[in-house]
Amino acid sequence: MTRPFQVLGIQQIAIGGLDKKRLQTLWVDMLGLTPTGTFRSERENVDEDICAMGRGAFKVEVDLMQPFDADKKPAVHATPLNHVGLWIDDLPRAVEWLTARGVRFAPGGIRKGAAGHDITFLHPRASDEFPIAGEGVLIELVQAPPEVIAAYAALPRE
Repeated sequence: MTRPFQVLGIQQIAIGGLDKKRLQTLWVDMLGLTPTGTFRSERENVDEDICAMGRGAFKVEVDLMQPFDADKKPAVHATPLNHVGLWIDDLPRAVEWLTARGVRFAPGGIRKGAAGHDITFLHPRASDEFPIAGEGVLIELVQAPPEVIAAYAALPRE
């Protein structure tokens, strides 16, 4: 099967909990990740600290998220590993190709994410109309910037 896009690598993981301070104690204080920013959206029910590990094109973002309201949706804390983000070299083509083959996307379409990249999400559950989904895992597809695409292209082929 020929795909018109590539998954280049992991862009991010998102960890949810009721208390960001507890998440920071492990990920920042104990494991040494570097805080790089914040993102707050009442509409998305998230108060998020953005951290990083690694450098350059191979930097991986780790988002530490708590809900504004634990009783509202989306419940960013309900699944502690909230989602995994994948670098995609051509996000619009990926969405078109995957949709045509029955992959279910979450509502919202392609939009700007917290880190400024274009993003979209694969739905964690399939439907009759779209029988392929994340099997319980929310998966974020993230448009890789040119420097990330170039860095992955420069890696030796196995």
